[in-house]
Amino acid sequence: MTGSQQRLLMLIDDEPAQCRLISALAAREGWRTIIAEDAETAIATLGTRQGMQLDAIILDHWVPGDDACSLIADLKSRRPALPLLMLTTSASPLLAVEAMRAGATDYLIKPVSPDRLMQALRVATTRESPRDELAPLTEKMDAPADFDAMVGASPQFRKALAVAAKAARGHGGVLIEGESGTGKEMLVRAMHGASARAKAPLRIVNIAGTPVNSIESVLFGHEKGAFPGAFEQQIGAIQHCDGGTLSLDEIDRMPISVQERLLESIQRGDVRPIGARHSYRVDVRLIAQSNQPLAELVALGEFLPELVTALGPTVIELPPLRQRTSDIPALCRHFLTRIGEQPGLRELGITDGALSLLAAYDWPGNVRQLQAVLFRAAVFCESDALTASDFPQLLDMIGSENPTLLSTPVQESAGVMLYTDDGNLRPLEEIEADVIRLAIGLYRGRMTEVARRLGIGRSTLYRKLSELGIDNAA
Repeated sequence: MTGSQQRLLMLIDDEPAQCRLISALAAREGWRTIIAEDAETAIATLGTRQGMQLDAIILDHWVPGDDACSLIADLKSRRPALPLLMLTTSASPLLAVEAMRAGATDYLIKPVSPDRLMQALRVATTRESPRDELAPLTEKMDAPADFDAMVGASPQFRKALAVAAKAARGHGGVLIEGESGTGKEMLVRAMHGASARAKAPLRIVNIAGTPVNSIESVLFGHEKGAFPGAFEQQIGAIQHCDGGTLSLDEIDRMPISVQERLLESIQRGDVRPIGARHSYRVDVRLIAQSNQPLAELVALGEFLPELVTALGPTVIELPPLRQRTSDIPALCRHFLTRIGEQPGLRELGITDGALSLLAAYDWPGNVRQLQAVLFRAAVFCESDALTASDFPQLLDMIGSENPTLLSTPVQESAGVMLYTDDGNLRPLEEIEADVIRLAIGLYRGRMTEVARRLGIGRSTLYRKLSELGIDNAA
């Protein structure tokens, strides 16, 4: 990259090690970094010739401390269009709200993976990208670890939950496949919570977020002196989860050499730390998560077919949000209720026009991205309900292309389509089947409650399920 193409980043941080790391990461993508060790230096730098060439700012919350939001507001008042990302160790939703209202473009909780940091910087500064306002935020809210928190009535989604609920009661390994943001980790926690191992440890290891040369140590552990830098013994994740559950997130990013060692460990039922003279017997339930279908990676020679088999007979496929847009209204209301419980925020409604807009987007970041977008909109909303105007980026992208969109009633707002594509009513049998599926999803498969809400007896409900060919877990 030539000097004229090089972008300039100001890092407001007084920790030398972190400054070196972020500068090195940014340099790989063509950034040159200047360091400001305190707020005064940062403000002064904005007025210099170099400061006028800045393309982004990263601020470590630790530097200004309690005055971080004031500094953000000051920086944004001087350079309103300049993207600003805040790094913090605090998971406080209130701080997230205050930082965003002050003008922060994104809010990253440390320790943040290099990929996540650079993705946030990349998205915030790609002005031509339609996803500027849709950058996935680090989730600020703890998700309930049970199946009742999994919102959705679409048949494909309910089928996945039914398979997961049945598998949770067993002891075998499970493979969950689905795009990033579809809810794989939430499903892992729900399965662990519903299993006989619920009171035992659960650990989730993100393979993609772990340095390649550290993956073996993280999983298998190592003895003191096993390799340069091994100054003390480390218990690996597999041994740590003895009696419990270990989930390997993004297992599709696992190097072949580690795949071979993991396969051997699964087949033997033990684990041998690096440098150890003997192995340890372990009883660990393994739940693997993959963003890509492992069968495709096997065909490319990038994943061991034997390991796919060893991971277990149960494969759960979570559908992307674009394949379950009928669930968007229910998801929105669920998230807005949870968002409203956060400090500094309140529960909001959402209009049909806004729902139509959200349903028209393809959500590459899936449910996680939807939650982040709703969170951001709720932070700045001044009325009692979100409208299409609270999503300006989506409105520019979709509303301008389809001016009739916002005036069209949301047929999916209740989760049931009444009309065919040519404008005629659908057959009553099809509508009835969809209503029953909707009720099963809404009441989490509690058939007594489903029957009561539909105003029919349980025997009648089961007869209709049989007549309409509906799986009672659908």
